[in-house]
Amino acid sequence: MSIDHGESDLIKQRRAKLEAIKSLGLYAYGGKFATTSSIKELTGNFAEGKSAALAGRIMACREHGKAKFYDLKDATGKIQLYVKSDVIGENAFDLSNNLDIGDFVGVSGETFTTRTKEPSLKVTKLEILSKSLRPLPEKWHGLKDVETRYRQRYVDLAMNDDVKKVFVTRSRTVSFIRSFLDNLGFLEVETPMMQSIPGGAAGKPFRTHHEALDMDLYLRIAPELCLKRLLVGGFDKVYEINRSFRNEGISTRHNPEFTMLEVYEAYSDCAGMMKLTESLIMHLAVNIIGKTSFEYQGKAVDLSKWERISFALLMKEQFGIIPEEKPEEWVKKLKNKGIEIEGKELSRTQIINIVGELIEPKAHNHPVFVVDMFKEMCPLAKTKRDNPLLTDRFELYIGGMEIANAYSELNDPTEQAARFEADLEGVKDKKNKIDEDFVRALEYGMPPAGGLGIGIDRLVMILTNSPSIRDVILFPQLRPE
Repeated sequence: MSIDHGESDLIKQRRAKLEAIKSLGLYAYGGKFATTSSIKELTGNFAEGKSAALAGRIMACREHGKAKFYDLKDATGKIQLYVKSDVIGENAFDLSNNLDIGDFVGVSGETFTTRTKEPSLKVTKLEILSKSLRPLPEKWHGLKDVETRYRQRYVDLAMNDDVKKVFVTRSRTVSFIRSFLDNLGFLEVETPMMQSIPGGAAGKPFRTHHEALDMDLYLRIAPELCLKRLLVGGFDKVYEINRSFRNEGISTRHNPEFTMLEVYEAYSDCAGMMKLTESLIMHLAVNIIGKTSFEYQGKAVDLSKWERISFALLMKEQFGIIPEEKPEEWVKKLKNKGIEIEGKELSRTQIINIVGELIEPKAHNHPVFVVDMFKEMCPLAKTKRDNPLLTDRFELYIGGMEIANAYSELNDPTEQAARFEADLEGVKDKKNKIDEDFVRALEYGMPPAGGLGIGIDRLVMILTNSPSIRDVILFPQLRPE
């Protein structure tokens, strides 16, 4: 279903009705209308003979001679309207003759119950608030081209209450996270979306140009380095619910613009972030969906059990790879397992990223913390004291999908500078790539800390049993029509 830039017969009919409304001396796009309650409030405490004023969209119409029945819907619910010519008057009834499904109206009247026990409102006053010129679709739910639903989200929301519930859940989720962290003494902060040096995560940034300063800027791929500067400055517990951007592919789990929660706590570590993550998600599930056991895309999810799995151990067991070996040895072992690695001189980081995707825990029906990550996988994490080739880090998987990432933050400026250098092997103009100010900040001293990032979009996918990230983002990025 694509947008019709021409004038269909139905649209022409509606334009004719618009002109008829104007001929009655009425303005079809009115202003404020004072309501006495929402529809849900009225029907939830329904009593006959109550005066009420409501506003909403007409979703259905049934005619019986000089009487009409409408279904009126607002953001909270639906109620039946009873419109009779000898009650509202001929002029108002003439207005009703020019109403269509999709129109917004304001009504006043008195509540009553029909013979079929349906709560209704006998309308004594009718006012048009907005004339709909384009008819709502009748078979929206059966659309084969789901991109149309994403592209015309306004129609999707109008026609599908389940879609609205997803975004209500999303809003409640974000509100709960804020309240949960605020109650633990964390301070919500805001950091720049435009940065002169993109950092804090691996990813290709979007680039823009600031004309007044004549300098290139980048949409942030993560707020991490700015938030850790705040630890240097003396804020011990901070968080940001942030928009970040990656100039990369689109899939059921990736959107170029996405929402992350990032949390940093001084004097904590990876283990502290693990406890915080488990507590946050458990409380969130209880408060938002009312249970800790549910289903995600056919998979059972039980939040009562949380497991730890060693990435290093899986690499050794499945591929014979250990961190002490050189990349050439890894490639040989992978080829012996039937896995072809393209490229003659791939770095350790590139190989780990390729192979790492092969061992993501997808079959577990409970949350899994993947720990003991190789050092190359995160240049911002502290290494483990008993094995400097592994980092004190975890990735959290729920329902087979990565939800969170956390680690003990590296606060040694010398080691951090060396990691940045190693991460940019072969890259020219390193000074323009390395965030030297962040290294300088560490030289002033950053307390030991734990840092946590949770993907809000993916978390909402889990809580609402949504198969695609586009189902939980109001306006996802799409290809041009």
